[in-house]
Amino acid sequence: MATFKLAYVKSYTDSRGKPRHDFRRQGSPHANIKGRPGSSEFMEQYAELLAQSERPATHIGASRNKVGSIDALILAYLQSDGFKALATVTHANRRNILDRFRDFKTPSGRRYGDNRIATMMPSDIDAVLKGKTPIVQRNWMKALRPLMAFAIARGERKTDPTVGVKAARPPKSDGYLTWGEAQIAQYCERHAIGTMARLALELGLNIAARRHDARLIGRQHLKNGCLSWRPSKTSQSTAKVLTIRVLPELQAALDAMPRTDALTFLLTEHGRPFKSAPAFGNRFAAWCDAADLKPVLCDDGRMRSYRFHGLRKAACTRMAHRGCTAMEIMSVSGHATLSEAQKYITAVEQERMAEAAMTKVAAGPKRARESV
Repeated sequence: MATFKLAYVKSYTDSRGKPRHDFRRQGSPHANIKGRPGSSEFMEQYAELLAQSERPATHIGASRNKVGSIDALILAYLQSDGFKALATVTHANRRNILDRFRDFKTPSGRRYGDNRIATMMPSDIDAVLKGKTPIVQRNWMKALRPLMAFAIARGERKTDPTVGVKAARPPKSDGYLTWGEAQIAQYCERHAIGTMARLALELGLNIAARRHDARLIGRQHLKNGCLSWRPSKTSQSTAKVLTIRVLPELQAALDAMPRTDALTFLLTEHGRPFKSAPAFGNRFAAWCDAADLKPVLCDDGRMRSYRFHGLRKAACTRMAHRGCTAMEIMSVSGHATLSEAQKYITAVEQERMAEAAMTKVAAGPKRARESV
């Protein structure tokens, strides 16, 4: 009898002496093909199984997530266009929060991920936020609210359980320390022109870039005396390209550096681009420590050190002091909202008006001396 072989088909005789033909292909479920090999019935089943095995595999873990569960919802949300549109750094932060949310356990020991999203209550959100610091609670709410909106859009919920749940309010803070002229001078005294440390400072003060963008900017962005690039944080929102003139201080710092084939201005001590924004941030922190810039006790009770993001705030403050409008500041900083740029102008105007008021007070009549 003539025999023939089919790919992924294993033929054998079972314990009862009956011939069997199994379809086995890695990544696909095993299946028994009925009928006589070569018959139309057999070949139709084989063709269908072969076609199914060649279709794109579903996301890993999808088969283990129950439809309607929080696990399944999070899995779908992470693959959604809305989540993919977020900035890269936001991806990592939100994914970490959602993974911890799904693994959070109820008092009975049941994982949140195993529960149905339709039964999620505001009290469940309160429970997962309990004991966390105000800033952490705020970040969790930023991650959970889009998830619940996604569930409503899919028809898995009618209401948002995060509505009415308020994260604890953190104490008022200005965030990163804004560099003053004294700190800039102290840093420049330690790091002279011709060093990578000085180039980093001049780059930050000139273009007010975030550290993620600053580490990626290089000669390919330099044209006709200007630097042009698209900030990563707003690449999915405003998506605007910033074009900023290179000031003499930055040009002098660039000219003092040896020419390299690297695509970035800022390089490690081994002459390679920084692998990540945190890596560059750590190196800049070391340069600040070398300049003996001491930490400062802030109004919210926290100790903060001078870091690269503070140069961005210093650049915006300088522009405000020189009379730039909020729109002009935004054109350099790349802020997405006018209110963010207006904060710098408001702070500078307060200083000016207070000084004008004190000048008027000092110029007024002197108080009469109290009689003895």
